[in-house]
Amino acid sequence: MADRPVDLGWLRILAEAGRLGNLSSAAEALGLTQPAVSYQIRRLEEQMRVSLLERRHRGVELTAEGRRLFDIASRTVADVDTLVRSFRNEAERLTLRLHTDYAFSSLWLIPRMHAFGQRHPGLDIQIVATQFVERPMPDRHDAAIVFGSGRDFGAHGILLMPEKVVPVCSPGFMTRHGPFGAAHELPGARLLHLDVPGASPWFDWPSYFAELGLRRDGSAAPGEMSFNTYSLVVQAAVGEQGIAIGWMGLVDSLLASGMLVAAGPALEAADRGYWLIPPREKTAETESLVEWLQAEAAH
Repeated sequence: MADRPVDLGWLRILAEAGRLGNLSSAAEALGLTQPAVSYQIRRLEEQMRVSLLERRHRGVELTAEGRRLFDIASRTVADVDTLVRSFRNEAERLTLRLHTDYAFSSLWLIPRMHAFGQRHPGLDIQIVATQFVERPMPDRHDAAIVFGSGRDFGAHGILLMPEKVVPVCSPGFMTRHGPFGAAHELPGARLLHLDVPGASPWFDWPSYFAELGLRRDGSAAPGEMSFNTYSLVVQAAVGEQGIAIGWMGLVDSLLASGMLVAAGPALEAADRGYWLIPPREKTAETESLVEWLQAEAAH
C-alpha cells in the first residue's frame, strides 16, 4: 500500500508502545499481535540490559531509561515518516510534457509559465521544444502546441492562435531606412528570412508579397540574412538587421514595449495557426493546463 509505514523494527514498536501506554493497542496500531510486540520489547531490554517498560494493571509505563530511549526513537520515527511522505508525494506527482517548437516556447510560453506555476503549484510541466514537432504524441500525458491548419488538427485540436502577421523592424532601422508607408516599398528593403525544408507552412516573404499582389524583382538586398529558427529572426530584427515577418502572439510584447514597430500591412490566415493537441487522458491536471492555455491565448 502506498501509505503503509516503512518498517523500522523496534524503533516503531517502542515509539507506539510508549505513546499509547498499552501493548495491545500498540500491536493493533502496527498490525501485529500482542505477543509479537511483547517479544520485541523483551528482546530489546535483554540486549540493552535495562528495563524499558514497567507493566501496570491496565497497560505499561516507560521507565526512566525507557523514556530516554523513547524520546530518541519517537523523533527518529517521525522524521523518517515525514521524509518518506515527501518521497511518495514526489513520486505520485503528475508530470505533463508539453511539446512545441522553439519559437512558441521561447517567445510565448516561457514568459507565461511563472504565472501558471503560481496558479497550479502541484503540477509539474516539462517543456519539450524542437525545431519541428512530430505527431502523434507518444504518451497519454503528453500535449502539443503545433503550427498547422484546420485540415491537420480540426478533429481533435483546439485553435489557440490564428495566424496573423505584420512586417516588423526596430525603430532605429525604420529611422535609417524607412519609412515604409506603402506595401510596395517593402520588396526593395533588406529582409530577414526563416528557412524551412520544403514549402513554408506559414507566411514567408514570397507568400506575403503574393497575397498583396506584389513581386520582388531582382536579387536580395545587400546584407539580408536567413535563420533556421524564428527566435533568431526576431533577435536580428531587434538588432536593426532588417525587416522580419512578425507573428502576432509571438512579437506582441516587443511591439508593446517599442523594441519593434510595424513596417507594413497585416495579413491573416484564419484557418491556420498554432493548435493545441490535448493529452489523450483527461484528468483534473490536464484540464487545468488546457484551460489555462486557452485563457492565455484568448488575451
